[in-house]
Amino acid sequence: MPHKIGFVVVSSSGHENGYSARELMIHAPTVSGWRSPRFCQFPQEIVVQMVERCRVRKLQLLAHQYMIPSKVEFFISHCPPTYPGPFQAERFHRLGYVSLCDNEKTGCRARELKSVYVDTEGQFLKLVLHQNHANKYNIYNQVALVAMNIIGDPVGCTDESNIASREKMADQSQGQRSEDPALEGSSSGKSDYISPLDDLAFDMYQDPEVAQIIRKLDERKRDAVQQERYDYAKKLKQAIADLQKVGERLGRYEVEKRCAVEKEDYDLAKHKKRQMEEYRARVYSQLELHSLVDTELVPRPLDLPPQPLAQSSSSYQLLPPQEDRVTDSLLEQPSSNSLDMSSLPCSSDQQLSSTHSPGKARPEAVPYDERPLPAVHKQPGAAEEPEKRDLDTSEAPRVAAAGEPEPLTEKALREASPAIEVLGEGLVAKAYSKVWSFREEALLTLYQQLVDAPTGTPKEDLRGLLRAAVFLTRRSLRDIVTPVFQASLKVLKMLITQFIPKHKLSKLETTHCVERTVPVLLARTGDSSARLRAAASNFIQEMALCKEVRSLQMVPSYLVQPLKANASAHLALSQVALLARLLRDLGTDSTGFTVDNVMKFAVRALEHRVYQVREMAVCVILDLYRQHRTDVLGYLPPDDSTSRKNILFKTIFEGFAKIDGRPTDSEVKAQRRAATEEAERQKEEEIKALQGQLAALKDMQAGAQERGREAAKARSPDPDRRRSAPSSTPESSESPGLDNLCIFCGERSSSFTEEGLDLHYWKHCLMLTRCGHCRQVVEIASLTEHLLTECDRRDGFGRCYRCSEAVPKEELPTHVKSKDCHPAKPEKLANRCPLCHENFAPGEEAWKVHLMGPVGCAMNMRRMRLLFKAPALPQGRGPDTAKPGTSGPKAGSKIPTPKGGQSKCPGRTYRRQ
Repeated sequence: MPHKIGFVVVSSSGHENGYSARELMIHAPTVSGWRSPRFCQFPQEIVVQMVERCRVRKLQLLAHQYMIPSKVEFFISHCPPTYPGPFQAERFHRLGYVSLCDNEKTGCRARELKSVYVDTEGQFLKLVLHQNHANKYNIYNQVALVAMNIIGDPVGCTDESNIASREKMADQSQGQRSEDPALEGSSSGKSDYISPLDDLAFDMYQDPEVAQIIRKLDERKRDAVQQERYDYAKKLKQAIADLQKVGERLGRYEVEKRCAVEKEDYDLAKHKKRQMEEYRARVYSQLELHSLVDTELVPRPLDLPPQPLAQSSSSYQLLPPQEDRVTDSLLEQPSSNSLDMSSLPCSSDQQLSSTHSPGKARPEAVPYDERPLPAVHKQPGAAEEPEKRDLDTSEAPRVAAAGEPEPLTEKALREASPAIEVLGEGLVAKAYSKVWSFREEALLTLYQQLVDAPTGTPKEDLRGLLRAAVFLTRRSLRDIVTPVFQASLKVLKMLITQFIPKHKLSKLETTHCVERTVPVLLARTGDSSARLRAAASNFIQEMALCKEVRSLQMVPSYLVQPLKANASAHLALSQVALLARLLRDLGTDSTGFTVDNVMKFAVRALEHRVYQVREMAVCVILDLYRQHRTDVLGYLPPDDSTSRKNILFKTIFEGFAKIDGRPTDSEVKAQRRAATEEAERQKEEEIKALQGQLAALKDMQAGAQERGREAAKARSPDPDRRRSAPSSTPESSESPGLDNLCIFCGERSSSFTEEGLDLHYWKHCLMLTRCGHCRQVVEIASLTEHLLTECDRRDGFGRCYRCSEAVPKEELPTHVKSKDCHPAKPEKLANRCPLCHENFAPGEEAWKVHLMGPVGCAMNMRRMRLLFKAPALPQGRGPDTAKPGTSGPKAGSKIPTPKGGQSKCPGRTYRRQ
């Protein structure tokens, strides 16, 4: 299992006095680390030698808070480059580099802990530090490292480990299991598991002596688990958790003592030393009392009696010394006599919680690589009079009286000092109380104070009262108890709507209220409680509509902020819903909402992972389109088939059509489907009627022929005539019928054979025309439907909603605005000619009159050519009929026709072969 590897510093490029590279070999809260010379040349190098050849798994660097190198490179080797003899050619192998942040976001008050996972072998490690990040504190352009840690495994296995492995395999082959099965899946049973106790963050927090005790207890805990002594293991686990807090506190005391010595404040140093000794003695006595450590391993600086323990049936708890029981958190901010212990939240690091309950272990949810380390800063003005430092007043017990809220901690006192000066410590203590009824009572008392504030109060006092009230209200807005949250809303509403107008305070105070509370209220709109979410959303809406806040245009600016990717679904949905409601109420005219910021927010919300958020974003876009139609379209993709593949954009474009009064695509398709079904039904009815007429004609023709034969027999009594009569009967019975008839224009000709009809349809029939796009022959009456549904280029046409004709889509906007677009009448009232764009009488016969009559359609080119023919054509020749031998359709090509009849059949086409 990888563990911490010891090392010694072999060489370095140089160092500042008092900051040698050998400081990197020590891990403790008080180490100062290595620092490069002032105005040094870059890069700087440090070479360290591990105690043995190792397989390195993890490297850790703790950077300085402002002497930060921009980049650190890592090299590894088995021997140093200056090694004599055959190893002279040995070179360092480059592993890679890490970049360090410039720390500007934290104001150079944090340190960055970098952890690098590698897998390489060697014994010598070289660090190359490049040019520093420039900042106002690093006036000498130096780079520094506070600490360095190496974690890995020794290379090769010893004989003992091989023997242990063989024994384990033998036990397994005999069916024996030396380990608890529950440990096989645990992290401690993995070969690559790295203990948190070997991490650099652990040593930089802990008192070194307590850290060694923790490691010994951790070993005992693992042994107890192997032996299935789970109660003992549980007790050791609790002891380790409590000792970690003890070690952190002792480490802080040591830092404060060192700082006091540097300032020659020996009284404070003596007090800190005594405090450490007493605390350490009590903790060690408790450990001995529970037989958790051996007596000879624990030093006893003072001969103090053991202290009583807070013990329960399941675990025990190490009590802090009497003066530290109230402020037990090690990471709590120090008093004015101590140093500023800031945390380490760089780009990849997270801050630890500032408080830990005394009976609970340190939370393990934060990885050790992410834990912050203390950065020591000297605090000016820390020296005070010795008589004020005889006792550590920052940690003196503050016992609460019965029926009263618990006293404020030192951290709370520092945090709420401005509010305490105005409102008093009693009221603020109630607001900070752990009992929710005290917190609610504090807010109601504050509300009454604001109401009772006299009008003649000086403006400065009123501003101080308002800012103190905003401070407590902002804290209470985060409260999870509903009555406390509602009381904070009551106070905030009174501040904005009554207190500020009543005392005629400036808009600056209203701005202060909004700036401090709206972000917190927005965060509460993502609460897990639906009741709190609704209350927060309604209050934000009410605040935004208030005349005092509306003129500031501040609330909309918070709502149009982009949704965070890691935000909860409730928070994102509440923000979009609130924006939609306020957009309807406020509009975009000098309200803080603009087409630009709302559309940018909505378009990004269309990509959110939650479906309800995307739906609400669609509603926002449609609402904005009702006010600014042209401007909104510039933020969306074009309305084409590609965009409509996205269901959201399809919904948006169909919503636009409904707002404009245009039929949507689904409605157009439904109308087309209904029209097609109606045409099919009419066509079937017409075919049936024509078939009946044709059958009647055949019956009439057969009867006429029979009567003719009987009359011929009666007129021819002699045999010779009777013999010649049959030869004349077929001639008299010959009739052209429907075979030589054009069913479209009604023209009859003996030349209308199968090939002759093809030629007639292709060039001369006045009821037909050729499509200019696909070259099909179609009826003029059905040319519009052909272009929209059957033509090869039908995707490029659209129906004009005014004249109902097929127009190219790119010309539709211009066509609608032109004078040629005359409104079409309903089909029952008039027909619409697609050639001359005129309305005429309804019915089938009206088409023939319009297309073939002498005063008919002037745009029918076949009719116009017929009118301008000079001589009349011989009988049986149609207009523009091609002479025999001229080019025509290929023989054998046919046009689908009904069985008889001359009525219009929509959609009938003929393609030339």
